[in-house]
Amino acid sequence: MTFEPATRTHWHIHHKQRRLLLVCAGEGWYQAEGQPAQHLKAGDVVDIPAEAKHWHGATADSWFSHISVIVPREGAGVEWPEAVGDEVYGALPE
Repeated sequence: MTFEPATRTHWHIHHKQRRLLLVCAGEGWYQAEGQPAQHLKAGDVVDIPAEAKHWHGATADSWFSHISVIVPREGAGVEWPEAVGDEVYGALPE
């Protein structure tokens, strides 16, 4: 998945399955609800536990590309509750 600068996913939850993000290029952000955002760069790996509400996307001035790995499970799915607002994204460090 590739993000243009300043683009990001909505908050989302992977039910009944973990997810790995393998960062390939650029710089981005990952944030789990209630936690500080993590700055990401090529070579970083994010292990996202099942049921964690989170978002990820590019920094304001860089493209960002990652591979997402999910092992399919019966009954698994993704919930997309709401957008990551400008107040959350805009509060990230430059």
